[in-house]
Amino acid sequence: MATRAGRVVATVRLLGYILLMSLRDQVEELLPNWERWYPSLFDAASDLGLIKPEVCDLGTLLLSTRHSKIRQRATDAHRKKWGGQAEQYRVTGRRRKRHR
Repeated sequence: MATRAGRVVATVRLLGYILLMSLRDQVEELLPNWERWYPSLFDAASDLGLIKPEVCDLGTLLLSTRHSKIRQRATDAHRKKWGGQAEQYRVTGRRRKRHR
């Protein structure tokens, strides 16, 4: 690493190496005996600032919602490129069979 005006300048090669390291490798490099103080790798990584938890809306975690939005965008893009009318009904996915 080179220094300029008191700042550390990381080279592209060094940054590539850091990006290729697994989360476990990064934690072990910063805190070799992390397992003695933390119950999980994620707790250690969070305290060391390697990962940052985010609070998000529960609806964004539902795969069915995410997939329906992606499907709708694909349908809109197809319609924009090739023309056509909007469907009269909307396909929402498979329906489960009711057990009697």
